[in-house]
Order: sequence, then structure tokens, then C-alpha cells
Amino acid sequence: MRRKQAVFFRTLYSLLKLDKSPPHQVLLLVLVLSQSIFGLPVMPAATTTLPASEVGREAALQLGQGRQYYETGQFAAAASFWSQAATAFASLGDRLNQAMVLNNLSLAYQQLGQLSEAKKATDTSLKLLQTGTESASKKEYMRILAQALNTQGSLQLALGESEPALATWQQAATAYDKAGDRTGFIRSSINSAQALRALGLYRRALTTLIEVNEIQQKQPDSLIKVAGLRSLGTTLQLIGEAGSSRQVLQNSLALAQKLESPADISATLLSLGNTARSQEDAKAALAFYDRSATQATDATTKLQAQLNSLSLLIDRQELSAAQALLPQIKSEIANLPASRNTVYAKINFAQSLMKLETRGQGEAEGEKPLTSRPLYIAQLLAQAVKQAKSLKDQRAEAYGLGNLGKIYQQTQQLSSAQDLTQQALILAQAIHAPDIAYNWQWQLGRLQRDRGDITGAIATYTEAVKTLQSLRSDLVAINPDVQFSFRESVEPVYRELVSLLLRKSNREPTQENLALAREAIESLQLAELDNFFKEACLDTKPVQLDSVNAQAAVIYPIILTDRLEVILSLPGQPLRHYATSIPQSQLESTIEQFRQNLVIRSKREFIPVAQKLYDWLIRPVEADLAKSGVKTLVFVADGALRNIPMAALRDRHQYLIEKYSIALAPSLKLLDPKPLQRRQLKALTVGLSEARQGFAPLSNVPLELKQIQSEVSSVVLLNQKFTSNAFQNQIESTIFPIVHIATHGQFSSKAEQTFILSWDDRINVKQLDRILQPRNKSNGAIELLVLSACQTAAGDKRAALGLAGIAVRAGARSTLATLWSVDDAATAELMNEFYRELANTTLTKAEALRRAQLKLIKNPQAQHPIYWAAYVLVGNWL
Repeated sequence: MRRKQAVFFRTLYSLLKLDKSPPHQVLLLVLVLSQSIFGLPVMPAATTTLPASEVGREAALQLGQGRQYYETGQFAAAASFWSQAATAFASLGDRLNQAMVLNNLSLAYQQLGQLSEAKKATDTSLKLLQTGTESASKKEYMRILAQALNTQGSLQLALGESEPALATWQQAATAYDKAGDRTGFIRSSINSAQALRALGLYRRALTTLIEVNEIQQKQPDSLIKVAGLRSLGTTLQLIGEAGSSRQVLQNSLALAQKLESPADISATLLSLGNTARSQEDAKAALAFYDRSATQATDATTKLQAQLNSLSLLIDRQELSAAQALLPQIKSEIANLPASRNTVYAKINFAQSLMKLETRGQGEAEGEKPLTSRPLYIAQLLAQAVKQAKSLKDQRAEAYGLGNLGKIYQQTQQLSSAQDLTQQALILAQAIHAPDIAYNWQWQLGRLQRDRGDITGAIATYTEAVKTLQSLRSDLVAINPDVQFSFRESVEPVYRELVSLLLRKSNREPTQENLALAREAIESLQLAELDNFFKEACLDTKPVQLDSVNAQAAVIYPIILTDRLEVILSLPGQPLRHYATSIPQSQLESTIEQFRQNLVIRSKREFIPVAQKLYDWLIRPVEADLAKSGVKTLVFVADGALRNIPMAALRDRHQYLIEKYSIALAPSLKLLDPKPLQRRQLKALTVGLSEARQGFAPLSNVPLELKQIQSEVSSVVLLNQKFTSNAFQNQIESTIFPIVHIATHGQFSSKAEQTFILSWDDRINVKQLDRILQPRNKSNGAIELLVLSACQTAAGDKRAALGLAGIAVRAGARSTLATLWSVDDAATAELMNEFYRELANTTLTKAEALRRAQLKLIKNPQAQHPIYWAAYVLVGNWL
């Protein structure tokens, strides 16, 4: 069978090569409803005079019959009647009515997927309107022109021409406004927002939709209002505001149900499914998708909902449920007319089938095999490429070609796979689509690696990373699905490059390769934070370690699939490198075991694991560190390593903190290297000691804040005085180099679940940014932000990403925080000692923290790491 498939693939590939027209890609794990709002076909206004002749009366009758068929979904019949009416109006020289009916004909053709015919009808309609229509009133003329422009915008978006669609819909909105048609104006504005989303301009889309929503609030309920709310909800999801998105979409759904519009109900349920998926609420997402498919009135929406269900089921390893969907999807996808949505649906289905092909080997014995037949996948993708070419949709064509290369790669036909991938890459670059190009550069690099061309693979991977870096501000705009698949679609590019750069062949990696690997992992740290915030909001600049502090070593532990790599940077010395062969799953399990054992105060089972991690991370360079004379170790921690306190690693005799000051840095590119200005330190200290919002009381917080006040001049907001507004007012009115927050909080890998607790609210990381950043711009950055009672979210392996997020987003040069909730009496003691040491102008912040931790280690009642190890210093350690 494999032999027959290989023969077919070669034949298929040779046919594709005959057509040298270009290729492209998007990351379509989840389909988003991309239909614009057509509006109903245009009919003559009451003031319009229809021809009185026999031909005119027949044309008017055909116009009405066409509308009846259109409204019942019989688009081919509608097109037939409107085509006859257009011919009749043309024979009478009635340009206005001919233009009007041609616009309607274009709508019908678009619904049928006959886009070339739709384009001819729209172009002719607009040409007729441009020649002038003396018999029409200005308002009637502007109304028909606006509708024709709106239809043209829909067609342009269907053809992948997002920028022209945006310009056309803006013209339509102007024409509707001149015609006094408020509903038409709103419809075009909503469509404009969709074009902005297609261009990745989500925040501009959001602004437009908020303005539309404000207008619609004053108007009666309508299907346009339903569509506006749905578009607003979708845009909110794309910029990371999933909670607000879900609420707005629920409002849209309720209104659609009130107005009894099955099409809108189905479309909104699909959007709700995508939002629930972005929140990792898989159960709700699957339920929304199922309801959307059940209530869909058109084949496209039904198929989109089913495809989204399929990809989610595969991601969740629910393979039997996924298998049950395959026959129905396969049948429906074969009957769709050619259109942009059809092309993407076929590619989406092929992607899911390829995932099943790779995961089907893990089934239990006796289960029906979930084979997806590589031959069928290749045929499906070839059809998609052919249709994309006929539609002249180069993005979709390259998307299909690249995925076709992927199935050739899966069947080990590497030469053909590489050829197809290169075609897709060339097209992506030709149409200036870096969001697509990086993906095919990555795939090409994998193919070169698999064929033994390591030098070529490194060069191609490096280009992929450069492309991703050029996309920083648009990383989320690559496609909505990047938000679902950052760890699948972006992160591996960096890690696989590092793996290639650090691989051992016959010799150690060169200094150039070590520097490139360090640069790649630094860039990954930034990309993770961009993805965390769903926007590129961080200013970066390269920092030379020697220029920061000649007594600090920087350690880069890098988690790869088959090993732990470590790069060490010592002041004034070449980079060093060492590795431990260990599967990623085993390493992460060891890290998790260490973290769990650390917080059991009655046991010392953490010690063997602490020693093991020390052996992997520190022991290979233990002598070099001692010889170098460095005083501080700065860890640019990776992945799960962010969740553990490096201070608690130990050799056979003592903890690492007993030998060195320790700090964490999300990236040296984010480091502000200025030391703390100790003169006239002033602090804003805020906290809660009473139970609030289900959180336990922190009875020692008043003592903690009082002790700080004895060391540093302070303004105190405690309990009822610590409201979000009072906090913001203090920040805006006074310069505080130190902001100390003693309240419950949580760090999570999701920005919306990373928060601190005030008396009246939960302040999430983006709200904290809005409170702190205005002051940073006008009065200078916060020198030190202290979060003394926070913890990382349980069960979240990347929870400490939230800590890094708060640290950099707040604009503080340094952040001192806790990885888990610490006994508040121990916290009060440690904080008191930390601020006392901080007053010593000869000590760095890292050394002040180290001395405070050592004091607890020497206290028999607090020497267990649960009391002192949770405190980590992030950012500037000087």
C-alpha cells in the first residue's frame, strides 16, 4: 500500500509542478467565522419609478421573485431571475435599476461560491453607477452605490484582499451616511472592523466596534445589533480579553435567540466556542461547537463548528469521539462550492487528519484504527491548492502547498516535501507575508535537518527566528489560532534552533554558536511574554554583562526534548556550555517533585532532589564559579525551572544561597542596569490583614508594614484604605521608589488569572500596568516592587510566567515576590531584615535579600526552606 501511495504522490506532485504560479500559509487550528454582513438584496425605493412597459413590468416581477428565492436560500434560482432582470433593464437603458439588480446578482453568486461571476456583476454595477443616473434622487443613488460598495467589500475579503476590502467598506459607510441609511452605515462599519481583524489590526477593529456598539445601544433590537456584538466579542477574544469576550457574545446570543435568527444563533455559538477554547474551557467549547453545528442553517458554519470540534478533540486525545466526526465532515466538505472558506476548510481538515495520522499509533490494542490515509490527505490538499489558484488567493495557495509538503514529509518523501515547502516559502516572501514565511522556513529547516544538512538547517532556522522577531508587534496577529497554539507553532522554532546550535558532533559548539543559542533563548523569553500579554509591549535593548556588574555570572538553563543544556556567562570570559542527557518529561517531573517536597515543612525529602538539580545546574562549573570571584548568580530560567527557588539548591553541605546572592531575569534584554538610589528612600506600603473575597486573613501584615515604616519613610494603606482607586491616586500623586504590596495574589501563565487582591477588587496584571505605568512615564520608574504574600497557581507548570509578567509590565526595575504563600510571621521577620539591609548603601538588592534569608536559615524555627526560599528577586539585582 505504501508503494502505491508513493507512486500517486509523485504523479500528483508532477502535476502540481506544471503550474508555477506562486504559494502561502496561516495557522488554522481553529476556524473563525469569516463571512461579512451582506445585507438583504436591494429593492427599489417607494419613490423610484419602474418602467411602465411590458419589459419593465416583467423585469420588476423577476426582481421580486429573485428576492423571494434568495431569502429562502435558493441562490441559484435567485441568480437566474436576477440575470434575466438585468438583461431586461439593460435593454431599456435603465442604468440605475440595472446596477441595482447586478449588485443583487453578485450577492447570489457569492453565496454560490462563483466569485469570478460575482466580480463581473459587481464591476459592471459600479461602472454603471459611475456614469451617472439622472433619473434618480441623490439619496436613492447613494443608497444603491453604498450597497454595491458593501457587496464589493464582501467579495474582496472572500478573495483574500483585506486592504482593498477595508477601503471599500469605508467608502460604503460614507455613502450610507450621505443616504441617511443608519443601518447600512453600521453594517459597513462592522464589516470594516472585520477587514481590520483580517489585517491583524485588532485594536483598531476594537475601537471601531466600540463606537458602533455605542450607536446601537440607542437603537431598537435588530440582527445588525446581533452581528455588531458578535464582532465585538470576537475581537475582544483576539486581543486576550476572553472574559469580556464571553460576556459580550452571550449578550449577542441572547438577542439572536430573542429575534429567532437561527443563522445568527449558530454563528454566535461558534464564536463562543472559540472564546471558551482560548480560556481552556474545553468542555464548554465542545458544547458550543455542537450547538452551533446543530442549529446552523448553512453548510459553511456547520462545517466550521465540526472542524473546530475535531481539532479540539484531537488535542485532548479524545480520539474515539474525533473518529466519529470524520465520515460526516468528509461528506460535507466534498459538496461545498469553491470559495475561500472551502479552501481553508479543506486545509484545516487535512491538518487534523495529519495529527490523527501521527497519533494513531498510540491506540489500545483492538481499537478500530484511526488511520487518516495519507493518500486522501494529499488529494484534499491538492484540491485546496487548485481552488486557491482559481480564486487567485495566494495566501491560501501557499498555505495549501506548505501543508502538502508536510504530508510528503510524514510519508518520508523528503525531496518532494522540500521542493513543495520551498515553493510555499518563495510565494510567502513574494507577497510579503512574514507570518506565513516563518512557518515554511521552520518546516524547511526540519527537512534539511532530517536529510543531514545541519549547516543549511541552522541557516534556515536562524532566518525563521529573524522573521519571528520582525513580527514581534504582530505575533498575535499571525492568526487568532496562535493564541491556542503558541507552544506548538512558535516556541519549538526557537528550541529546535538551540538544539541544532548546541549539538555535539566531533567537537564542542563554537563561541559563535553559543552566542546564537543564547540570543535565541533570550528571544524566546520575550516572545513568551508577548504571548502572555497578547501584544508586544516590552522595550528591549542588548545589555553587556560586564557593563552591568563584574561580579555576577549569568546562567541560562535550557530545556530541550532530550537534554538539559546550560550556557554560562562569566564576566570577561568566553561562554561555557555543559549538558545533561535527560528526557524533558523526566526533568520536569524532577522539578515538580522538588517544588512539592519543599512545601512540606515536617519533612526533608526535598534534599536529595535539591542535590540532583544542583548536580545538573551548578556542579559542572562549581570550581570555575569559585575561581572567578563572582558574588551573584543570575538565572535566565526556562520553562518549569521558573517555578522553583534556585536559592534552595544545595551541594552536600549547604544551600546555594549560602554561597551566592541569587536573582532571576526574564531576559537581560529587559534589564535596566541602574543600581538602587538609596538616598531618601520612600515607600508606598499597602496590604490586607482581614479576610476578603474568600481569602484567609493575614494577621501579621500590620506588623510587617509597621516594621517597614520604621526603616523607610512610608505612606500606608491598610485594609479599607487599600482600594484600587486609593492605590492609583497615591501612585499618581507622589513619587515612591518602593511600592510594597502585602496581600494575597496569584501568578498564572494566563494574564487574566494573574492578580493581586485589594479591599474592593482583584487587580489583574493589565490593570496593575494601567495603575503603575502612567506614573513611570512622568515621574520615573519604580525602583523596587515587593509582592510579599503571593503564590503561583496550583497545577500550572508555567505559573511563574505571571511573576515575570508582573515584574516587567509594572515597569519596576526590580520585583521581589513569593512563589508560594508563606507563613506571615516569617514574612514579617524577613521583610524587616531585608529593609534594614537595604539601607546599607554598599549592598546590592540581591545581597540584602540573601542576608535576610540567611537570618531565617539560622533561626531553628524558620530554617526549613518553606519559610525563606519562596522569595525571589526578579530583574535588576544591583
